[in-house]
Amino acid sequence: MSSTAILVLMFGGLILFMLSGLPIAFVLGGLSLLVTVALWNADAVVIIVLQVFDTMRSEALLGIPLYILMAGILSRSGVIEQLYRAMELWFGRLRGGLAIGTVVISVVMAAMTGVVGAAVTAMGMLALPEMLRRRYDPGLATGTICASGTLGILIPPSVLTIVYAVTAQVSIGKMLIAGIVPGLILASLYISYIVMVSWLRPKAAPLPDDFEPAPLLVRLAALKALVLPTLLIVLILGSIFFGVATPTEAAAVGVLGACIAAATQRRLTLSALWGAGVDTLKATSMILWITIGAKAYVAIFTGLGGADALLNFIKTLEIAPYFILIVMMLILIFLGTVLDEIGIILLTVPVFIPIVKLLGFDEIWFGVLYAITIQMGYISPPFGYTLFYMKGTLPPHLNMGVVYRGILPFWMLQTIGLALAMAFPGLMTILPRIMDQ
Repeated sequence: MSSTAILVLMFGGLILFMLSGLPIAFVLGGLSLLVTVALWNADAVVIIVLQVFDTMRSEALLGIPLYILMAGILSRSGVIEQLYRAMELWFGRLRGGLAIGTVVISVVMAAMTGVVGAAVTAMGMLALPEMLRRRYDPGLATGTICASGTLGILIPPSVLTIVYAVTAQVSIGKMLIAGIVPGLILASLYISYIVMVSWLRPKAAPLPDDFEPAPLLVRLAALKALVLPTLLIVLILGSIFFGVATPTEAAAVGVLGACIAAATQRRLTLSALWGAGVDTLKATSMILWITIGAKAYVAIFTGLGGADALLNFIKTLEIAPYFILIVMMLILIFLGTVLDEIGIILLTVPVFIPIVKLLGFDEIWFGVLYAITIQMGYISPPFGYTLFYMKGTLPPHLNMGVVYRGILPFWMLQTIGLALAMAFPGLMTILPRIMDQ
């Protein structure tokens, strides 16, 4: 069978089995085994076995359970509630202040945990009722939470970034640090939009008639809620940026910092640690199963010549490299609405990275674009994951239509952010370049 036929068969089979609703880990692994036995050689099954052992022995993946454990402990520590109360005191007296404060807190949460579901759910439970009580437009409130809650995909420590770096075989530390600038740019776009809407449509973000600003001493006292998160962020990102610790070592420091934060709030209990440990076990097991299946799939796909056929096809195209890049971005945005983000990375990165190298693009920069597009998929109607996280926190009188309408302006802001990242690659990779100096 020709390499082109292998390419079509494996991609076609993958789409067919995924549409059946089977778990992606078993689709990837099962299809790899089926194609190996049927089209190659039964003895080649040893390649799949070797991929399993390679995944089990990967030291780079050690950081994933540690960062997930850190997020689980922090979500039970009460730190997020304190941050929200401080935000309400400082931003509550501004028109649109609660929405702006929600974006700020989401950035801080992203830099502490990097877990999207936790950020969206926490803000949905804390910020949404308060914004609705202040008569904020429900679309603006839900859109702000959905969009800002996904910043954990970009801003380190991001589990997705680690998976990308391991799969693309680039520096984990540089890839993590590279997400800071685009994450802050997107947050700035969100805040600018909220300010503009609050100015043009005052009824979308009104101030309560009975609002009384808190005394300055009370607001200053509330800032103590920033101490532990700031120290934790500095410990993790600072140690990576200055080369004091590897990303895995920084993750271990983060777990210790999360335990200290929980202890200061008197929430470092056995039940909290048990719950965080169980969540970590579930999430890590899911990631590793998908990793094993994806590695097997890519190994067989490459071994049978599918990757070479794709590269040869790209070489024959007489179109601009940026057009090919845009096509890859559109594919990722679509996949983000129907597939798990870990599966998208493990499935497409081994196929896309050779194309990126062929076109002469930087892999770190491409990783930034990758993260932004996956973030867009997360908030893309009608099946974006974040939209359904938001649905779980909606009051009975609001439906998914409100969420869909609210997220569309932020989706357009994501498009602007992606365009800026593509137009100014040097800006996206400035921090990784500083690390080399």
